[in-house]
Amino acid sequence: MRTRPFGEIHEGLVVEGRPVTAGVFDERQVRAAAGITLMLGSAALALAFLSKEYRPIETATAFFFVDFALRVGIGLGYSPVGRLARWLVPRGAPQWVSARPKRFAWSLGLVMSLAMTVITNSHVRGALPLSICLVCLALMWMEAVLGICLGCEIHSWMVRRGWAEHDAAFEICSGDVCAPRGKH
Repeated sequence: MRTRPFGEIHEGLVVEGRPVTAGVFDERQVRAAAGITLMLGSAALALAFLSKEYRPIETATAFFFVDFALRVGIGLGYSPVGRLARWLVPRGAPQWVSARPKRFAWSLGLVMSLAMTVITNSHVRGALPLSICLVCLALMWMEAVLGICLGCEIHSWMVRRGWAEHDAAFEICSGDVCAPRGKH
């Protein structure tokens, strides 16, 4: 039984003269979702850090966990942030990128948001939640502003070392992180 690939499938999508057979997402929508998450997380962190009001960060981390779970499970277009990002992104030609590396990156976000949900809702305060939150915000900033997906880079590195399965489908990734390279 063949399972449906993760991501959006676009029949007839051709890149560099080859049909793209892997699931894809619009990079513009992915980056907009990272920007929305960055803004929400920054506001929650600022309230927690500056005014010692922790309810927003407790709520935001739980929301991020659900949002990342939806992204990882069924795709960006089904998460609340992904839907908002799709609405905010101006109409125009999509910039397709492979879904599999993004799914790995969102899995990292899922783990970090789960950790933050448990930590913040257990009323742990101080350096631990602050450090995790700042790492998360830095990763979201890199994706939203610079277009650098560190999770995608880690996924590619793991594939090159044989620690993750190579997708036989033709992939297109931002920054050519999916481009085949020799094992290092």
